[in-house]
Amino acid sequence: MALKERVGIVVSDKMDKTVVVAVENRFPHPIYQKTVSRTTRYKAHDKENNCRVGDRVRITETRPLSASKRWTISEVISHSAKTKEVSQ
Repeated sequence: MALKERVGIVVSDKMDKTVVVAVENRFPHPIYQKTVSRTTRYKAHDKENNCRVGDRVRITETRPLSASKRWTISEVISHSAKTKEVSQ
């Protein structure tokens, strides 16, 4: 069984070692064929606490880590502009 992967944007980093990632899925409406976007929020494990709000990340499915956490951060694709300003 292949592990599922998603790419999304971090929308919350207030928890310890956990971030909330919003993944947008675009698809055509079955009847009207208009493009519809649906956003799903996943809680993902961030072992080193390096993700900040606005970062674009790739998450991978994993075993249940808590009551609602079933994903882990596999890589940070790009950091947000706010993070770069704070670090300098």
